[in-house]
Amino acid sequence: MAVAAQSIKFGTDGWRGVIGDEFTFERLALVAPIAAKVLFDTYGAKVGNRTIVVGYDRRFMAEDFAHKVAEVVSAAGFDILFSETFAPTPAFSWAAKQENALGALVITASHNPGKYLGLKVKSAFGGSVPPEVTKEIEALLGEPVPMAATPGKIQFFNPWGSYCEELARKVDLSKIRDAIDTGKLTVFVDVMHGAAAGGLGMLLGEGVREINSDRDPLFEGGAPEPLPKYLSRLFSVMKVHQETNPSGLTVGLVFDGDCDRVAAVDSQVNFLSSQILIPILIDHLTLRRDFTGEIVKTVSGSDLIPRVAALHNLSIYETPVGYKYIADRMLDAQVLLGGEESGGIGYGSHIPERDALLSALYTLEAVVESGLDLGAYYAQLQAQANFTSAYDRIDLPLASMEVRGKLLAQLQTQPPAEIAGKTVIGCQTIDGYKFRLADQSWLMIRFSGTEPVLRLYCEAATLEEVHKTLAWAKDWAE
Repeated sequence: MAVAAQSIKFGTDGWRGVIGDEFTFERLALVAPIAAKVLFDTYGAKVGNRTIVVGYDRRFMAEDFAHKVAEVVSAAGFDILFSETFAPTPAFSWAAKQENALGALVITASHNPGKYLGLKVKSAFGGSVPPEVTKEIEALLGEPVPMAATPGKIQFFNPWGSYCEELARKVDLSKIRDAIDTGKLTVFVDVMHGAAAGGLGMLLGEGVREINSDRDPLFEGGAPEPLPKYLSRLFSVMKVHQETNPSGLTVGLVFDGDCDRVAAVDSQVNFLSSQILIPILIDHLTLRRDFTGEIVKTVSGSDLIPRVAALHNLSIYETPVGYKYIADRMLDAQVLLGGEESGGIGYGSHIPERDALLSALYTLEAVVESGLDLGAYYAQLQAQANFTSAYDRIDLPLASMEVRGKLLAQLQTQPPAEIAGKTVIGCQTIDGYKFRLADQSWLMIRFSGTEPVLRLYCEAATLEEVHKTLAWAKDWAE
């Protein structure tokens, strides 16, 4: 058991591993009751019960692994609210808060390729547990699995109903439905074979045009991640639509495997990451909904975010990469919006959790109420902020963790003074190494905590400059 426990390491949002290798029924049976115990130790006094929500996505055997979680956690004396069906991870986070539970244990590997599965641990307040909670779970993994004289009860529930009702309270769905029904707005949705399937249809009706709705645990050989390289079918469908319907507003929306990350596509079939959506959402929610509060961004977020925040006299708070840091801040301050470059966006008026469906609805509301295509909206914001930029990111596999260690040591002892011909004028080390260059572009070098992968992020005045800088970083690493 000790050997199996050693392989369980929590990253920025949960524990993940290859099915049948790192992620097995045996290891899950070790970690789940320990996670339940730590949730009880952390939130039990406030909640006053021993209830845990258990949910899952659409990955290979996800419901079977969820049943194992329910079995071992109930044996440890906890009552279980077990999902009748797959659902978005934020739906289970909402259920934890709504049902006054200790938290939620969700079987998902989010945006990872199909060979992966994982466990996300959600808190009683409806968001990612803070880092100290996952550290406590890891620390207790060598201990005997807790057992109870009397097992807890297992009850079943459908997570979609209450979750959709909550989203409907936050967005003017009637305006969006009317725009769709009258042909003023066409909405395409790529659910990437994941847990978002059917979600927007429940909220907006049959006019939503959903693709990749079937369950495919292999994700067509790719990954359910909202990145352009996985969206060829959506691009193709939208291009055909634009050729035959050039007028009217058209929006494409993309959700990752467990529906906590979002991206969009504008009517010209340009991909829009959350680096673009976050400024649009800040502007929309401030102007048309009178929202106020702090903007929380991760260190890898676009420089346009603080510039748009400044247009509305909103303060900025910066965190390391990982939504749990944003969630932590949401508990301590009045936050309007918290977002990360990888697609996670959440709202202080909701739960402290990234919620892709809510972000999609707010995005559609922004389009309908402004009358602007998303691309035009973004261009307008850039003009108002007097700031134009491009952004890209590369995830670079490394030969081994030893190579990772050598590169990290080099950054610590001999950081570059010049990058791609530009002088380094500053370096931020809140998470990885973010080098600010003389022309106000930046390069961020960050290592995965659990695998030999180097993540390279860059924002510069043009896409050509971005790719030049990323090519320099890749050459440096190799």
